[in-house]
Amino acid sequence: MTENIKVLNPATGELVEEVTVDTEEDIQAKLEKVADGFNKWKKVNAHERARLLRKWSEKVLEQKEEIARVMTLESGKPLSESLGEVEYATSYIDWFAEEAKRIYGRTVPANTESKRILVTRQPIGVVAAITPWNFPAAMMTRKAAPALAAGCTFIVKPASETPLTTIKLIELAYEAGIPEDVVQYVNGSGRTVGEIFTDSPLVRKITFTGSTPVGKQLIKQSADSVKHVSMELGGHAPLIITKDADLDIAVPQTIASKFRNAGQTCICANRVLVAKEIVDEFADRLVREVAKLKVGNGLEEDTQIGPVINGDGFRKVVSQIDDAVQKGAEVLTGNEFDKDDDKGYYFIYPTVLKQVTGEMDIMQEETFGPVLPITVFDTVEEAIDIANNTPFGLAAYFFTNDYRTGTYLHEHLTFGVIGWNDGAPSAAHAPFGGLKESGIGKEGGLEGIEPYLETKYLSIGGLE
Repeated sequence: MTENIKVLNPATGELVEEVTVDTEEDIQAKLEKVADGFNKWKKVNAHERARLLRKWSEKVLEQKEEIARVMTLESGKPLSESLGEVEYATSYIDWFAEEAKRIYGRTVPANTESKRILVTRQPIGVVAAITPWNFPAAMMTRKAAPALAAGCTFIVKPASETPLTTIKLIELAYEAGIPEDVVQYVNGSGRTVGEIFTDSPLVRKITFTGSTPVGKQLIKQSADSVKHVSMELGGHAPLIITKDADLDIAVPQTIASKFRNAGQTCICANRVLVAKEIVDEFADRLVREVAKLKVGNGLEEDTQIGPVINGDGFRKVVSQIDDAVQKGAEVLTGNEFDKDDDKGYYFIYPTVLKQVTGEMDIMQEETFGPVLPITVFDTVEEAIDIANNTPFGLAAYFFTNDYRTGTYLHEHLTFGVIGWNDGAPSAAHAPFGGLKESGIGKEGGLEGIEPYLETKYLSIGGLE
């Protein structure tokens, strides 16, 4: 009997579409297909791979409105954000189309006259990806584009909440001329598909964006066959406002960081640390702006905050708010909800909490919702201690107009992505990835293609 995944609109609970779950036999057949395709794709010259990637990007942009609408229907994010994500997703395709032509080798001076030493790069092989629901377009292209540019073939399992965006993008890849045995998708449960991917001898690399516990499990499962792994895992980003910060910059950038996609991003500000000298002014200005944010269905005009993805996400966020209030936090705005368990939609109005302290759950756990907790600090050193007091190290932000303070913060914050007076630091041309338990490897920038390549060394003798 065929099993289907019901894709629901998180803003209404209504059915958007049903997609078929791939059986284990289906997945194995698709793995064999991309494994066979690798033997041909790796021989395609870099300029042709670049041309096909550029064509894919063009196809996506031609249909960006349709793709964005699908993304909003299945993820709930505002349509304006979905449109922005489509363009962000194509920026990775465009970037790696150019990087395909820059996979350089080198010669190494030998230690004898009779030898020559060459170093070359070659694609790893079949790449299996597992992508999250919160950025269903960008997280896929950020992995697929460098893999294809390097000469690898690619198979992806999108999140069950948001498979439609990925399906559409891959259909457009085929229309652009990228062969079906080069890129494929499968649908199913993360646990089942993850085990098939990690067990398969055909897969040489696993790339994953998601939670740290799941990432650790995939790493363990990949160890038996010594697969390459890239992991973009959980975050708990601090955002530091020093006493000399320009609040005209800090307030809107804090809102941009925290409330994009209703706070459901891995790099959004989770802990806002404010110097005691300006905390009241910052909080007052912040609350005035946050209270203006429009909550609603992402397809409605001017919506800025959509729903949280599901009931589990809703209950986690509400429990953090309740815990903070019970332990003495003050609600400055928000803590209001619009939900219907029967229909299956959950809205949390943007919430700002003050007098938040370290023992509250919201300071220890990633939130993934539109809740901004404010904690006060006395010195920059104290702010750094609070910020670094986490096993995660994905993103951090700070706002200061003092170059000495900014340099000091940059050097002492143990995070892989840092924004200085910048709440939106991500870009295709810059390396993205975390430290500590927030990941392995980088995506984007010059570093982004490296995880899809292996280095081969050749020593040639007898040349006297």
